[in-house]
Amino acid sequence: MAFDFQQPRPVAGATTTGRITRFDGEALREAEDVLATEEPLEIRLGFEILGRPAERSVCVTMRTPGEDRELAVGFLIGESVIRGAEEIESIAAMGDPNILRVKLRPEVSVDVGAVQRNFYTTSSCGVCGKASLEALTMSGVEPIATGDLTVPASLVGRLPEALREAQEIFGVTGGVHAAGLFDGAGNLLGLREDVGRHNAMDKLVGAMELGGEEWSAGEVLVLSGRASFELLQKAIVAGIPVVVAVGAPSSLARELAEAFGVTLIGFARPGRFNIYAHAERIRVEEG
Repeated sequence: MAFDFQQPRPVAGATTTGRITRFDGEALREAEDVLATEEPLEIRLGFEILGRPAERSVCVTMRTPGEDRELAVGFLIGESVIRGAEEIESIAAMGDPNILRVKLRPEVSVDVGAVQRNFYTTSSCGVCGKASLEALTMSGVEPIATGDLTVPASLVGRLPEALREAQEIFGVTGGVHAAGLFDGAGNLLGLREDVGRHNAMDKLVGAMELGGEEWSAGEVLVLSGRASFELLQKAIVAGIPVVVAVGAPSSLARELAEAFGVTLIGFARPGRFNIYAHAERIRVEEG
């Protein structure tokens, strides 16, 4: 299932054109504008129970159409429903392009009830911090090893602008979030955009999984907005050691980063940023 992962790709249906009225400082004038498209996507999970086929709807998310297969795979990995794309037998639209069915291989077992409960609580912001940390541990997610990775402080502040320059849909609409993966030298490995910040992250994870990329090449995740608990959870499951956000992290995101060995950075700007956890991976160069 190969595709070019190196550069962001324009997606058909990702934008919508419409007429607006614009005030230009002097008068109201009719104009044409481009908006980021937002439509619901239902992800259904197909699996077997005692040799019999079953199907459950695991989530409905508002997303920017396009790269839906990546979104579905990334979501299922981020929620620890599957460990990788090798557990998937097929992915197909169910007649309606906004309904996607992910069929697992017969030998794969899954606790669908737990998945539905977990997604409901996280999407409604009713998740309990302690329960969330324990859930990650119980699903077998290991803390990220310190290793020998260090990232220059001078590079960190430049990454958000590098992300912004690569955002094609944002450049047209100004209305989408982005998640981008860089290596330790600041080279962009992949980028995905969506009206939902969680969806952008899921698309990125799914793209790397389906593209057969090695996660060892991706060491720095850059987020166009704030760093929430859910985004840190997805980064940890994906094994990404450094997370850089344009905005602020939440208190639970910081707690999660501390517990699982993630270097968490917020308010990243050229020449300045805040490190909220595991500052040992950031080095200041002499001169």
